[in-house]
Amino acid sequence: MSNDEQEIRNLVQTWLRATREGDVDTIMSLMTPDVVFLMPGAPPMIGRAAYGDALRTVLGKHVIDASSQIDEVVVSGDLAYTRARLKITVTTKHEGTPTLKEGHTLSIMRRCDDGKWRLARDANLIAPGG
Repeated sequence: MSNDEQEIRNLVQTWLRATREGDVDTIMSLMTPDVVFLMPGAPPMIGRAAYGDALRTVLGKHVIDASSQIDEVVVSGDLAYTRARLKITVTTKHEGTPTLKEGHTLSIMRRCDDGKWRLARDANLIAPGG
């Protein structure tokens, strides 16, 4: 496994851990300012600030635990992509009611000027599961 591939895999694990811990600042540092998220049935979410605001709102009422099975990492110069299967359990803080969502993702990473890989584009097919 190349160093770039390991760094990208580490980014994904850091993202999952930070989400579980509610550490929005760490998550924000893992994406480019112009990040774009594509989700079924919703308009694109554009920009790091938009994602951060949405995540803070969700984490105010829910706890999120997720796991990712990365099936493929491809690196080409300063761009890379991952194809993975994501499982997310969202639990309400007040009622403790868990909801399972799962599906495939395709994420594009960009190596930034500081040499670090960051999420630039993300498309997911997350749907209720389990």
